[in-house]
Amino acid sequence: MSLNRRQFLQSSAGVVGVATVGSLSGCATQAPAVTGKKGRPKVVVVGAGFGGATCARYIKMWEPHIEVTVIEPNDKFVSCPTSNDVLAGYRKMDDITFGYNNLQGIVDSWVKDSMSAIDTEKKVITTAGGKKIPYDRVVLAGGVELLFNTVKGYDAEAQKTVMHAWKAGPQTATLRAQLEAMPDGGVFVMSVPMAPYRCPPGPYERASLVASYFKKAKPKSKIIILDGNQDIASKKGLFLAAWKKHYGHGTPAAMIDYRPNNMPSSVNAKTRVVGTEFDEVKGDVINVVPKMKAAEICGMANVRRGTDGKEGPWCPVDFRTYESKFVPGVHIIGDSTLSNYPKSGSMANNMAKVCAASICEMCNGRDPVEVPVVANTCYSATTDHTAIHVAAVFRYNEKDKNGNKIPGGEMVAQTLPKGGLSTEETEIEHAYMDGWAKNVWADTLAL
Repeated sequence: MSLNRRQFLQSSAGVVGVATVGSLSGCATQAPAVTGKKGRPKVVVVGAGFGGATCARYIKMWEPHIEVTVIEPNDKFVSCPTSNDVLAGYRKMDDITFGYNNLQGIVDSWVKDSMSAIDTEKKVITTAGGKKIPYDRVVLAGGVELLFNTVKGYDAEAQKTVMHAWKAGPQTATLRAQLEAMPDGGVFVMSVPMAPYRCPPGPYERASLVASYFKKAKPKSKIIILDGNQDIASKKGLFLAAWKKHYGHGTPAAMIDYRPNNMPSSVNAKTRVVGTEFDEVKGDVINVVPKMKAAEICGMANVRRGTDGKEGPWCPVDFRTYESKFVPGVHIIGDSTLSNYPKSGSMANNMAKVCAASICEMCNGRDPVEVPVVANTCYSATTDHTAIHVAAVFRYNEKDKNGNKIPGGEMVAQTLPKGGLSTEETEIEHAYMDGWAKNVWADTLAL
């Protein structure tokens, strides 16, 4: 049984989220119905990841009258969540790779291309292939742009052998092959960018799972974590407990050497040396993840700004609609937004539904969502059979527009029982993690 828009707006749920409709007199986002040339509102979604695919699907489910076009350059959807399992050999690339066939059958038009330009005044998108696509509203769901130029030597040539593997796909498979080829007793050097970045616990899960693989296949090997942050950015106590239990953390025989305040400043692909402010670290395999900012397509639309309106790394939005605070008709969802949300697949999926509901309302000349609530659930594996989680709920607060973490945010975290955090790693949570992944893939891609 599918969930209609009214049921969605009147209900609360974990992965689905909750919102209510009410009067927004004087609201800048309130607008009459908009229509395309054939009398149908035209919505273009750029990017078909967790955010874009979910948004496109739910707009069509809740308001079939809206004409939805998706622009996506890739043939397949590859999941970043659970991709660390591939590095450890616990999953194959095929296990996290899915076709877009079902989603393509739902939307009105699927354009296998990338956006090369956007005219936000004339409301026209140009693709790399030269196609002109008009819109009434556009949803930008491009994820993040990796800032390779912030690490000296991390040029195009170095990127051929130094993997970031922070966008799941061919790089994931290549990094796995490098780890397999590494001799027992070798050193794996990996880095963590300064927050905010995509998937806060992801690097620490990566270290855990690679250590799990080393423990079985290369027990003399070591992992050095160069963290640009002052401390472990997510689930600190849980990860440290797992590292101590399984990988000897805190002892001379520790498999994981964690070094905070060690942002990579340079990389030498030939010698496999990563430089920091304090040291030069040599590895047999190096995995450098640079700083990030909102996707390049957000820069094209001039929505990548600070709260003061000047150029910035992320995109300020109205959290009732995810419409840019500076460029009307442009919505941004997922990792590109300026918010106090964790940048995760779960959160992108939740944002997408609130955005879809609001677009459906606005395209029918009604007020958008008034008090949206979104939820995030994030599992992290610590071994091949144990996992931990963190969960949070965020509610829009009109009276407290500064939010609780990032200036300009408008979503306030709600208290969950036990803080929404695991008390310890368990096998049952690993089973829950697998179930969550299957459910969010199915929800996002209409599998």
